[in-house]
Amino acid sequence: MVHDLRGRVFLLTGATEGIGKAAALDFARRGARLTIVGRDRDKTGRVLAELMAASGNADLRMLVGDLSRLAEVRAVAEAFRARHERLDVLVNNVGAVFSTRQVTADGLELTFALNHLSYFLLTSLMRDILARSPGSRVVSTSSGAHRMGKLDLGDVARCEKGYSAYRAYGDSKLANILFTRELARRLEGTDTTANCFHPGWVSTGFGLNNPGFGRRLLKVAAPMLARSPEKGAETLVWLAASPEAAGFNGEYFHDRKVSRLSSRAKDPALAAGLWALSEQLCGG
Repeated sequence: MVHDLRGRVFLLTGATEGIGKAAALDFARRGARLTIVGRDRDKTGRVLAELMAASGNADLRMLVGDLSRLAEVRAVAEAFRARHERLDVLVNNVGAVFSTRQVTADGLELTFALNHLSYFLLTSLMRDILARSPGSRVVSTSSGAHRMGKLDLGDVARCEKGYSAYRAYGDSKLANILFTRELARRLEGTDTTANCFHPGWVSTGFGLNNPGFGRRLLKVAAPMLARSPEKGAETLVWLAASPEAAGFNGEYFHDRKVSRLSSRAKDPALAAGLWALSEQLCGG
């Protein structure tokens, strides 16, 4: 796919490794005005330098923030808005899975806060500048793991009824799709679209933050069986940058094709309920 991105403004979370880093390099090489977001300042700085060297694009910036914390999501948004008056593409890509239940500074279960609420709040804070950018797009990374999700709206924010890493991750990926579909509904009649995608099983550092047998298994199996970060990023890049993707809104993709959803992912009442809960948790 060849498409000139010079002059177009991109904001990409989860950009320091895996499919986020692969997508960032693609955007940078095609001349995008790209801002990457990472949690660790030193690592994000190293990645920024690598992207500049590999792409020859000097119009790259970085922002640092722990997006599991609502205050830091707001700080990232404020810093971006101080420099930019438009946003052509927002890519919500940050995400992780955690073997044990952890609670954020906001009192929220960590998986839900990072994998869903960061998407919801950052997008909400960017809605007006997205609206000022003709043909703007919101692209969010979901997963086929959404099929494991049940999304009990009375418990998902704090997960006090019992924690399972797989269920929490599945709930967050289901939330990504429901958020995308409800956002797309609210964007109808505007020039902004929202879509999400499943990258497939990708050989990255994903899941290696957790101890135990699962971590050892991932380290051995992923290089042999999983797809490369570049392959995993193909649909992300296509949704964000291709003319062909411009006509889609509210869809879930895998390998650049609209993909089948679980029944809960298609539930408009659940999507509306999640939106209301997210507004409440984010304080607005």
